[in-house]
This record gives sequence, structure tokens and C-alpha cells, in this order.
Amino acid sequence: MALLIGIDTGGTYTDAVLWDEAKGVVAKAKALTTKHDLALGIGEALAQVLDGRAREVALVSLSTTLATNALVESHGHPVGLILIGYPPQALERAGLREALRGDPVAFIGGGHGPEGHPLAPLDRGALEHAVAEQEPFVQSYAVAGYFAVRNPAHELEARDLIRKLTGKAVTCAHQLSSGLDAPRRALTAVLNARLVPLIQQLVEAVQGLMAGLGLACPLTVVKGDGSLVSAEVALASPVETILSGPAASVVGAAALAGKDLPTDGTLFVSDIGGTTTDIAVLRQGRPQLSAEGARVGGFRTMVEAVAVHTLGLGGDSEVRVEVHPLQVGTLKVGPRRAQPLSLLARDHPQVLAWLAEQSALEEPSADAGRFALRLRPLPAGAALKPAEARLWQAMAEGPQPVGRLAADYLMKRALQRLLDRGLAILAAFTPSDAAHVLGRQQGWCREAAVLGAAILARLSGHVGPEAVAEAVHRRVVALSAEALLGAALVEEGGPPILPDGLGRVLVDRAFAADAGSGQLFGARLALTRPVLAIGAPAATYYPAVCERLATRLVLPPHAEVCNAVGAVASGIVQRVSLLVTQPEEGRFRAHLPDGIRDFPDLEQAAVVTLSAARDKAAAQARAAGAVDIRLETSRADNVVEGPGGLRTFLESVIVATAAGRPRLAANPVGGEDERRAIPA
Repeated sequence: MALLIGIDTGGTYTDAVLWDEAKGVVAKAKALTTKHDLALGIGEALAQVLDGRAREVALVSLSTTLATNALVESHGHPVGLILIGYPPQALERAGLREALRGDPVAFIGGGHGPEGHPLAPLDRGALEHAVAEQEPFVQSYAVAGYFAVRNPAHELEARDLIRKLTGKAVTCAHQLSSGLDAPRRALTAVLNARLVPLIQQLVEAVQGLMAGLGLACPLTVVKGDGSLVSAEVALASPVETILSGPAASVVGAAALAGKDLPTDGTLFVSDIGGTTTDIAVLRQGRPQLSAEGARVGGFRTMVEAVAVHTLGLGGDSEVRVEVHPLQVGTLKVGPRRAQPLSLLARDHPQVLAWLAEQSALEEPSADAGRFALRLRPLPAGAALKPAEARLWQAMAEGPQPVGRLAADYLMKRALQRLLDRGLAILAAFTPSDAAHVLGRQQGWCREAAVLGAAILARLSGHVGPEAVAEAVHRRVVALSAEALLGAALVEEGGPPILPDGLGRVLVDRAFAADAGSGQLFGARLALTRPVLAIGAPAATYYPAVCERLATRLVLPPHAEVCNAVGAVASGIVQRVSLLVTQPEEGRFRAHLPDGIRDFPDLEQAAVVTLSAARDKAAAQARAAGAVDIRLETSRADNVVEGPGGLRTFLESVIVATAAGRPRLAANPVGGEDERRAIPA
């Protein structure tokens, strides 16, 4: 049997497993994710699992939460958006203006109508002018044309011109989704363009390591729907890796659950990592896909993905004090990730002196216990404003106290811009630090964690570091339980947990650690299905979470590297959806990948469209690295019946699905032939 390698690069840890098709996990390893140079952390994890067996490896597969984390934390690279034929008010829909975060946008004449006919010629002059203005400030482009899913001609023409003028990556919205919703399609294109440099950095790091280690085999990447694509396809459409890590965790959980699956195969999967908690439901042992597209960081995309409920809660979530008038400060956890103080001090011992000085103050400032440091190198050609450049230079020698680095409003704004672009990161007290204080986690600098907790104790009114650490632990447990309850309500079509009202009171009473002390009533809420908890911090928090929810906890073997298992426990699936419409009586229009064609007969149009869908799905599957491809097709005619039995044809939706197994390296030592692969 061939050996496969699964890698998961998360916000905090990079995991790797060596997987034998017959035996399962042969070796596993964890290393810290090194965002300034991803190759370091990945290389460390790979070296531990390979142990001289590189020639036996037939496939390397990669899952990542980097795309998800970038959106949850509002990080990413600057993007230029080109809207062709869109009305200006489109920016106010689907969160498009919010997603741009001040990045430039240009409205260009052109676009198409709902039947695919051009509304106006593409204004190439205006496009050239817009690109010339945007080019110095952006790293990639997103192009969205009005009704481009009915005719992509203007998007393709604009893409070719922008590539010629700039040489930079261009995302076309119609290539990411065939669904109607112009602003949301543009939003998805913006997010894709923003993630291109990030995923490119990751893939190139893995490819370089593979070459150095002698791994002469294909590299695949997990998509948000849990299926695999080749690295080349992932680079072209990185937005499809949104929820890649969560999807891999669900696939891996199903593979590892084994006899712990209930009879009907239904349970919750909760993956708590460093940055996020991702909750999904397995039904009949299989993950469910979201019918509405992946929602991450408050944005509803048009990317097909596993139905996952994601929130910014993990071992490395920033803990801060929220002060209310006449009240003791309240501890808030997340959603932004911070580097734990215990990890920061391990790598930068000078931080201990600053922490000791700040913890000795009778009234520490709100920025006490918070530091800023560079996260990754400045990209080539990236421009910094003067205040940002001063901060960047100040962090050249390592972390700096936030209070000293950004003492006024101008510098705080500049620091926030560096954080939002993912160039810098905050270090602060986190649940991982709380676990170090309480002795539930080891390996980093406990002294820094204790000093950070002492600062929070002064700011929040708690008595001592241990009290703060216990309060943080309880808060993570309560938030995790509430997230599971919220996911259950959504899955059953129930109402969300609103900030005010009886539901909020019941949830707070049910999950409060001191429920019943001095209160006239208590509450108890229960899940009727087990919770399969995975991720490095799962064993720390989920026994208490499941106790609060009166349900059974399942901690499968290798739970801490479940995402890496999921990276090699899937197959390749590509879907193509095309339309046939009727612009007028006696004329049927096929909306094909390269444009539109009209036919006098519906069946003739449907046959041509079906053939095009099959060809495109098969081609996409081959490009994604599939072998042994199987094709399935469906056709749904939308016909309205009127008075007197009159039938009016509206449209025909034709879908082709190509599924296959990932191509393996030809005859690795100890392996078989390149068509051997794990079941799709």
C-alpha cells in the first residue's frame, strides 16, 4: 500500500500525519505555524513524520485554516475591484463595501442583461484608466460583470486586458459561481482576490519543501466542500479553500469516529483550534453542504462548502477587559487571535521585564500586557504610509509594548492598519496562557502567563492570577456550549440566540458556572446527540462543555491532528451548472462557458448544454488531479402552468458532476500504480 501525507496549516499549529491506506495513521506530528516563513513550521512537522520514507509517499494533501482565519480576523491583501455594468448602489448590498475595507473600486461601462445580451460595449478606455490608478496600491484584482453568469465575455475581456497591463492575478466572478446575485458574486471575487497571495505563499512553501525532501508526488488541497483539488487549481481559486480546515476536520472526524458513531450516524463535530471553533453536523456519517454558500467572518459567499458554524474562539483568542461604568470589568474572549504571552516570552525573553514592570503598577493602562510584532515580511512593492513605516521600523528588532508603540490616536490607527493587513499581530493574554497558569498546558513560559494574568486581575477586579485564569476557562466553556446550542437551533430552523429576551436569560443561567447561587431559578439545556470534539485544546475544555449540555463526549484517537487526517481521507469532485433560457417564443438560449448560442428547439439546446457541462466538469476534474473519473448529470426544467393548462418554459438547469480519486505518484517504492488511491 502507498503512503500518503496529510498536512494541516492552522493559525497556531501545523499538523502532519503519515497515512497508510490499510493501517490508518502511521505517524503524526505538531509544530508551531511560522507565519513569517511557513516553510519552517511545515518542514518541522514533515521531517518528524517522514523519518526517511519519502520515496514511499504517493501523495501530499494540504488543508488550511489560513483563508478562514484571514476573513474572521479581517486580514488580507489590498484588492482592486472592477464592476462592469453594475449600478453604484450595488456596493451597499451583501456587505460588499464592508468587505472592500477602503480598497479601490471602479464602475466600468458594459455588462449584460438577464438573457446574456450586451447592455453596452465594454469601456476599455475607462478600464485602462482605472487600472492605472489602482495598480500602485493593490496586489490583485477582482472583476465582476453584470449577469456575467449568463455571458462572461466582458469579464474575460477585462481579465485579459488587466493581466496585459499589470501582470497581476485577476479573479473573474463568473468562474467562482454560476448563481444569480450580482453583489454577492462580486463579494466572493473580492475575497478570492484578497486570498491569492496568502494561499500562493502556502502552496509555494509546501512545494519547495517537497522538492528538498525528495517527495516526487502530486500535491492536492482540500476545498471548503471537503473534496480535493490540485495545487494549481487552488492557486487560481483560493476562495474555495475557505473552510478548508473545517471541512478537513469533519471528513477526518468521520474517518476516525469508527464505532463511536451513533446508530443513525448523527452527531456534532466541534473543532477548536487556535483561532476559531468550527461546528458541523454529521448525518449518516457524512458532512452536510451549505445550500446558501459558506459564511465566514460575517460575509455570505457563493462558495460551496461544508455547512460549518464558525466563530472566533480558540486557544489563542485575545482576552481583554471590557469596563462598564460602576461595574467590575468583564472578561471578553475573542474573536481576534493574539499570540499567547507565554509563547511570546519563550521566543523573546525581554518581554518578561516589561510584563513585570506593568504588573507592578497599581493602575495599569488598558494596553498593559499587550505587545505588537511583525507577523510576516513586507510583500514586494507594498507601500506603507509614513506612520505605518515608523511602526514597521520600530518592530524591526522584535515585539514592542503597544502603549509605547502607539501612544496617540494617529499611531493606533496606523497599527490597526498593519494588523488588518496581516503584516503585524498582537500578543496578549489568551486561553492558552490561562491553561499555563492552571497547569493544564505546559511547554511555553508560565511566568509570562502568570504576569499577564496579574495585569488582567488588576484591570478586572479579580483576586489574583489563578482567579483570572479560572474565569477565562469558564468563559471559553460557556461560549463553546452556547455555540453548540446555537448550531443545533440553526440546523433545526430555530431562532438565533438574541442579545435580549428570555432566550438569552435561559442560556446565561444554563451555562453559568455558579448557576443557582442566590438565584430564584435555574435552567438546564441539553443536546440529544453526542459531541465529537477535536483540536489541540479539545481535551481541556470539552469535558466541561458536554457536562453543561448533558450529552456524551467523544474524543477520538488522533483528535489533535484530525484536520491532517481529513486532508488524505477524501476524493476529487467538480460540479458545473449551466442554463438554457427562452428569450422569446421559438428561441432557446444555451448559456455556455464561452458565451451564448441560440437554438430553435429546446431539446437541441439542452443536448448541446449537457455536452458542454459534461466536458467542462471532466476537464475541471482532470485539472484538479483526478483519475478514474465518473460523470453524473441532471436536468431540471422550470415550467409554469397558467390558465387553461398553458405551459410557459422559464429555464432549464443542467448540472454535471465529475468525481474521481486523486492521482498518485507513479510506482513509489513500496507502493502500487498511479491509479491506486483512497476511495472517493
